[in-house]
Amino acid sequence: MGKRKESGFDVLASMPWPACLVLGLIGFIGIEYGIGWLWGSSSNPFLSAFARVSSTGIYAPLAWLALVGCCIAALASFLGRRKRRHLLESQTRMDSLRSMDWRSFERLVGEAFRRQGYVVKETGQGGADGGVDLELHKEGQITLVQCKQWRSQSVGVQTVREMFGILVDRGAIAVKIVALGGYTLDAAAFARGKRIELVDGSALLATVRSIQARKEPELALDNPLFFASGVLACLLVAAALPKQYPGHPANVPGASLAPSPAPIQSGAATQDAPVIRIPPTPLQATASPNQKTYQADPPMSNEEQREWEKRNREAMKILEKTTPELETAPTH
Repeated sequence: MGKRKESGFDVLASMPWPACLVLGLIGFIGIEYGIGWLWGSSSNPFLSAFARVSSTGIYAPLAWLALVGCCIAALASFLGRRKRRHLLESQTRMDSLRSMDWRSFERLVGEAFRRQGYVVKETGQGGADGGVDLELHKEGQITLVQCKQWRSQSVGVQTVREMFGILVDRGAIAVKIVALGGYTLDAAAFARGKRIELVDGSALLATVRSIQARKEPELALDNPLFFASGVLACLLVAAALPKQYPGHPANVPGASLAPSPAPIQSGAATQDAPVIRIPPTPLQATASPNQKTYQADPPMSNEEQREWEKRNREAMKILEKTTPELETAPTH
C-alpha cells in the first residue's frame, strides 16, 4: 500500500512535545529577526527590500502564527502520548484487543515497544492491509514492525517473504510482525532461522500485562502542569524579546545609524507654527597685527580743567579775528 500523506502538522505532532516548543521558538526568532539578518546584505534588490520591510515588524504576526501552531502541535503530541499510555493500561483481555480499530492497534503496539526502551517512529507507510507501520530505534539500530489486526485470518507466508525483502533492502537488524490471528505453518517455517520475529495475539497480551504489572510512575512529560509550564515559558520568552519598530532597523546589517534629516516644510505650513531660533555661536575676535589700540585719557583735575578752558577761549578769539564769518553777532 502507498505511503499515507502527512502534513507538516502531523510530523510535528508525532514528535515529543518539548521538541515542538523548541522548534516553535526557533521559528519565531527566525521569522522575526532572521529575515533582516539573512537578506540585509544581499545584492538582490528584492531580498534587500524584504530585509528593510522586516525592520517595521510586518512579519511579527507570521512569527506568532508559527509559534502558536507549534504550541498546538505540542498539545496534540501531549494528548496523544497520554492517550497511548491509557490505551495500554486499559487492555486486559483478547476481546479488548480485537474490538479496537487498526489505527488504535498500531498505537498500542508502538506504546508497548516504547515501554521496552525503544524510540518508536510511526512511518505512515502501512495501513489497514500492510506495509511497515513502525520503526524501532535502539542503540543505533533499526527494527521494522508490521501490525496485522486480522481477527480470524492468519498471516500467510507471502506477507512474511515481503517483510524479509524489506529487511534486506532497508538494512534493518530485524523484523517483527504482530498479528492477532496467528500465522500459517508455511509462514512460521519461512521465518525460522531468520531475523524475523512472529508475535501473535497471546504474546502481545502477555507483554502488555507485564508492562502493566511494573506500574511505572507517570513521567514528567505526561504531567499536565509540566506541559502548561513549558508552553507558558515559551510564550513569555517570545514576548520578552525586543521588538522592532519603524525607523529602527536594528537587525538589518548595513543600516545607517545616523539620524535622518528633518523634513523641509513649506512656508504655508509654517506660518502658524512657532519658530525656534537657535542663537548664533559667538565668534572669538582675533587680534590683527596692524590694528591700533586707542586708550582713553585719564580724567583732568580742576586746575587742568581751568587751564584747558583758558586756552580754548584764547584759541576762539584768535579764530574770530582771522575768520570774519565767525565774529560774534551784535546783541540787541
